[in-house]
Formats: sequence, C-alpha cells, structure tokens
Amino acid sequence: MYWNDVHIAYYVVAAMIGLLVGEFVHWMNKRLPEYKKVFSKDFITEHKINFKPNYILMLTTAAIYVTLVYRFGIQDTIIANLDILKYIILVPMLLSAFVIDYKLQIIPNRLNLTIFEVGIVFAFLYGLSDVAITINMLLGMVTGGGIFLLITLVGGLFYGKEAMGFGDVKLMGALGLFFGFSNIIIITLLSFLIGAILSIILLATKIKKSDAYIPFGPFIVIATFISIYIPFEQIKTVLMQIFTLGMYRG
Repeated sequence: MYWNDVHIAYYVVAAMIGLLVGEFVHWMNKRLPEYKKVFSKDFITEHKINFKPNYILMLTTAAIYVTLVYRFGIQDTIIANLDILKYIILVPMLLSAFVIDYKLQIIPNRLNLTIFEVGIVFAFLYGLSDVAITINMLLGMVTGGGIFLLITLVGGLFYGKEAMGFGDVKLMGALGLFFGFSNIIIITLLSFLIGAILSIILLATKIKKSDAYIPFGPFIVIATFISIYIPFEQIKTVLMQIFTLGMYRG
C-alpha cells in the first residue's frame, strides 16, 4: 500500500521513531535548562525507575514525522533525502526551544549551538552537489542573526532594554543555515505577524497581563514549521497581500 507514492511502512517507522524522539525531547527539556548532559546514561536509569511519558510531545513528534514523510517523500539517494533528514533532526530541537522558552523564557546556548553545528554539517553536505546552496545557507545565517541582532541593539538604544533576547538572535542565525536567505526572511516576517496576533489574543483573554514578558521563541518555532510545510511562493503571496493591505497583485 502506498500513500503519496511512499510505502505505508515508511509512515509506520516514522511514527514509531517520532514517539521515541518525543520522549527524548521531554528529557531534553528537563536537562538543558539545568546545564546537564542530554546524552547520558541517566536517561536509561531514570526511565527504569520512574517512567512518566509525555504523551503530548510523543504524539506531536510522531505526527510531525509522518507528515514530513508525506511532504518530502523518500528518495533514492542520501543527497536527494537531505531535506527530510535535516528536518527530522531539527524538529526535536525546535520543539525543545518552544517548550523551554515558553516555560522559562530562555533558549539554552547548548541548544542553539547544536542547531548551528547540525546546520553547518548540512551546509557542507549540500555543497557536495551545489556550492550555491551552501552559500545561500551561510547568507541565511548572517541574515537571520543580523536582523534580530539589529532589532535587539536598536531596542536597547531607544528603550533602554532588550527588544529581543540574545537567545532569539542565536536561534535565528542557526535556523538561517537550514533555510537560506529567502526563507529566513519569510520566517522573520511570519514570526512577527504570528507574535502580534497571538500577543493580542493573550492580552485580550487576560492569559497574559499587559506588563508580562511574552517569549518570542515560540513564535519563531511556529513560523519555522509553517515554512517547512508550505512552499515559499505561497507564503510570500499571502504575506505580501497582508502587508500591502491587498494591493499586491503578484
């Protein structure tokens, strides 16, 4: 049986891996804020003694992995599968950044550094087939981190406090390696749009008070997932319609 030209067995395997990775994300979310090693034998020891699975994360990750297989398919060569491979590795780190920043208002340096390191590896792998892709990824890193750094510095200059946390700056720089120049700009615009909409909702429903700090990392993560699943041109058209108040004609 095939679904979107991919054998159903791949979806089953993706779901099973997603369940395991989801529980590992739960482990990451506990260890990273405490500056403890994630890859440790403590993982096995603790789960033997007190196994309390996080079903929300497990099912979420499984669903994401299955939809990634549907979105990108399974190709014949490793190079052809680089897109789905990089997102399979990126997803648990994105979920961890979302949860930790939402709960603690921080994005651990170790997490950002790991995203950056993985991005560098994939930039090199893409360069084996097309150097232009690697150059675009490096440009995305500079652009993503640069835009948010500029916002942070300008905010500090005019308001006397950070308009954006440096964790967000590092995250956007690292994500630029995965998405390249054009897509990281799209992610930037999407994150601010989503941030504005959700912040208004949170304030209007009094879930957050007007003077409460609202972490920006979750908005970046949501925007990133949208960019993974929806083609660049479609997102660009929608954003242009929004920011030009419907005057954009393509």
